[in-house]
Amino acid sequence: MANQLRQGDGIRTPRRYWCILAVSLGTLLAVVDSTIVIVALPTVARDLGVSGSEAISIVAISQVVLLVALLPLAALGDRIGHRRLYQAGQWVFLAASILCLLSPTLPLLLAARALQAVGAAAALSVGMALIRAIYPSGSLGTGLGINGAVVASAAALAPSLGGLIVATIGWRWVFVSTAPLVIASLAFGRALPVATALRDSFDWRGALSYAGTFGALAAALGAVAYGGGRLLTAALFAIVALFAAAFVRREMRRDQPILPVDLLARPVFSLSAAAALATFIGSMTITLSLPFLLEAQIGPKPAEIGALMMAWPLAMMVSAPIAGALADRTPHGALGAFGMLLCAIAYVLIATIPAGAGHADIALRIALAGLGLGFFISPNSRQIIRSAPHKRTAAAGSLISTTRILGQASGAAVVAMLLHPGTDRSASPAVVAACFALLAAVLSFGHLIPSVQRHANSESPPDPLDLKDCSPC
Repeated sequence: MANQLRQGDGIRTPRRYWCILAVSLGTLLAVVDSTIVIVALPTVARDLGVSGSEAISIVAISQVVLLVALLPLAALGDRIGHRRLYQAGQWVFLAASILCLLSPTLPLLLAARALQAVGAAAALSVGMALIRAIYPSGSLGTGLGINGAVVASAAALAPSLGGLIVATIGWRWVFVSTAPLVIASLAFGRALPVATALRDSFDWRGALSYAGTFGALAAALGAVAYGGGRLLTAALFAIVALFAAAFVRREMRRDQPILPVDLLARPVFSLSAAAALATFIGSMTITLSLPFLLEAQIGPKPAEIGALMMAWPLAMMVSAPIAGALADRTPHGALGAFGMLLCAIAYVLIATIPAGAGHADIALRIALAGLGLGFFISPNSRQIIRSAPHKRTAAAGSLISTTRILGQASGAAVVAMLLHPGTDRSASPAVVAACFALLAAVLSFGHLIPSVQRHANSESPPDPLDLKDCSPC
């Protein structure tokens, strides 16, 4: 029997716990898959007889597909149902994982990885919308904080798990290591709510235009990162500008645009999205350059460097749920600004690590960055989700993931420009990362402007929407 639930009231317990498990496991598989493979890349390169740069394409192709697919799939989810797309994406991910295991050559492995990324994008594109439907409106920050802690714990454990799998049963099994998570998420996912789908048709032309725009952007950032030449890079960015101008003009005329230009017109939403982009550019810039800085301090000791870098996600595991709970009771932007100020301080401290510093000193500096990022992500994500109408929640949630991936790709390009041959131990990336963190703090402080706060508090209440009972038949 269908039960009528007003959006924002959440799912009643104990069913809510099964829903939380389903979404948490789905989040785990996406995060673990994106990080666990990195450990296996040198072994993959040796076994397949390819170069290290070719092996890196195993990770790069996933980022490109995620960047291109997230927002169009979110629009598709609004039309076919969030739960249906979420679970379909996990089935695709599971099938692609098996293909990765069986792929004998790099081209076939890359094709399977692209399909795997499509499945992950389908699940991620509606994950935030499901979280908003699961939790009561007054506990949304808590839910996002729990999700942030799941992400941090997965990021902390994945490298160790990947190394263990590679050392014991072989690198191919890394690609199916998340299969148990997929199966468990699918089982618990039968409790997920089913929201009434939109009746308008899917905008295939808009989806293709979006893919062309962001595909060209990914190629342009790749040219910057890997030295594609000034003429090629300039031409790619010119193509991006042309695609983007035509695409945005088209999207502004639609009621349900794939790129949420309607939401970006809201000051609360645009400030949060811009702060997130600056945050992820800065965090990726410091993350990619940190191994070089640590090697300059303690020498070529990968195990010790990895252990020191774990201080970052471990600190996030502490701060993310605390920040999520506080976000439901603090002014918009205050926690995010505080978190990014902590990050800026931490990045400067990392850039100025004194010669001969002890492991505890280095770990504390890195942990401070993790604490700051944890205080930013959950409240900022909550603000993005809360500032969107319920029917646009999937688009808002997908923009969070798209912003993260775009920020990471941009951060990689920044590091590639800053770390020239012979300057791998330069502290300049950490300084640049601190500047991006300060920019994110300023943007977060923008939420405290009275006119922005009035706009945030004057959002019209969402229309009720039927959530059908999803108990197993």
